[in-house]
Amino acid sequence: MEFGPRALGGRSILGDPRNPEMQKKLNVKIKYRESFRPFAPSVLAERCAEYFDYEGTSPYMLLVHPVKASRLHSLPANYHQLSLRDKLYVLRSDLPSITHIDFSARIQTVHQDTNSRYYNLIESFRQLTGYGVIVNTSFNVRGEPIVCTPEDAYRCFMRTEMDYLAIGNHLFAKQDQPVWPEKDNWKEEFVLD
Repeated sequence: MEFGPRALGGRSILGDPRNPEMQKKLNVKIKYRESFRPFAPSVLAERCAEYFDYEGTSPYMLLVHPVKASRLHSLPANYHQLSLRDKLYVLRSDLPSITHIDFSARIQTVHQDTNSRYYNLIESFRQLTGYGVIVNTSFNVRGEPIVCTPEDAYRCFMRTEMDYLAIGNHLFAKQDQPVWPEKDNWKEEFVLD
């Protein structure tokens, strides 16, 4: 279990914040909820100011700050005339999956000394992509509590369209797993809130 009101890397679903389709995929194909809901970033603490107008710490993902102006995209000329739904799908920054409609993000700073495993994962992503920030959301689907056991995690993994599951030092690829025997449908089991 983790301390705090948010998933902080130990029981999280992670994604690439640069992918403009990631927000929709996580909401619709994994969390089974409305496609517009925003996601939060986990960022290497010492690199936070590269992405956000904030130089402090936010280890519990409780603070919202603007995405750095240098990362924002130019808006289309008719942006302010667009419907709210259409505004949601305008690429607002080079981190579209975590940039809220008001150009902010709910930040979690990740620190080497307090969460070295998660820190090292984000650092490895940075070395591959140049970005020291990832999408982080709680490991559950709409209507369910956050996963508490490896069995919960595997069941959630198999019942959604997640690609990989990491538990401890083990990595499971969806395509390598046996066919999931359950025929239930979480989309019907849990009503929208």
